Amino acid sequence: MAMSTSSSSLSSLSSLSLHTSPRLSLSPFTAATTSITKPKRPISLFLSSTSSSRPTTVIFNAAAADVETSFFDNEDPEFDGVFEPPEVPEGFVPPPSFDDESSETEDEIAAAYEELYGPAYSGVSVLGNDIYVMDSNVKKTGAFGKLKKEKIRDGFEERVVQVRRVTKVVKGGKQLHFRAIVVVGDKQGQVGVGVGKAKEVIGAVQKSAVNARRNIISVPMTKYLTFPHRSEGDYGAAKVMLRPASPGTGVIAGGSVRIVLEMAGVENALGKQLGSKNALNNARATVVGIQKMRQFSDVARERGIPMEELWK
Repeated sequence: MAMSTSSSSLSSLSSLSLHTSPRLSLSPFTAATTSITKPKRPISLFLSSTSSSRPTTVIFNAAAADVETSFFDNEDPEFDGVFEPPEVPEGFVPPPSFDDESSETEDEIAAAYEELYGPAYSGVSVLGNDIYVMDSNVKKTGAFGKLKKEKIRDGFEERVVQVRRVTKVVKGGKQLHFRAIVVVGDKQGQVGVGVGKAKEVIGAVQKSAVNARRNIISVPMTKYLTFPHRSEGDYGAAKVMLRPASPGTGVIAGGSVRIVLEMAGVENALGKQLGSKNALNNARATVVGIQKMRQFSDVARERGIPMEELWK
């Protein structure tokens, strides 16, 4: 029984080796590939039998072409190559070594650092830059964590004339806001009046300052810093009278009229409120009266006569 089992297994293995050898080969199937040659190492298979405890050793040969799978036919794997660097071009000057260079001074290092990253907080600038420029770029927060808006530095000064609380009646109740009146001027003949409303006083002042900068007018003045002639202006129910004054008189006016004249740079003038006492209307009436004024040189140029003939 054991002999029959071993003989059947040998026949099956022999047939397996003959049929599978062409599939394992990388070369096309030919008759030469089916020839059985003796390999370098024999392949042994151990088959266990149920009736006998001794394993049966089966040795069969495989073709040399079947086990040859090298893709680099022209390369020698045992070849030890030598690296040959490229030739140095003509006129090549090697850079100096880091150790051969002269050491930089502290001022040169500080100047290079300041050029890259700006002035430091040490309070000393090697390149002459502003040492407080980094502090001005820091975002500052105000109350309730809100970001503070920096004041506009354009040469104009701001002065608050009035801040009032106003309400608006809506369907659900009343909305509370603040209205601010601001006058801006450079005290050199430029002045403007603005008004703005917001839910906070600071926001209302900022809005009115922006509105005042949009309404800048030029004030005609003589060398004595007064008006060239008298004028009157009205806005709504407010009426304002403006008169020139001699040097040393000062600004004699009250309310918003005085603030407008001071921010314009007028030092000698007379002003009087003749109508309503509303601060906004009086300020705008003052602006209307100023806009009516004209210089003597402008009038003489328009008439085409010398300025001396205006008083004849």
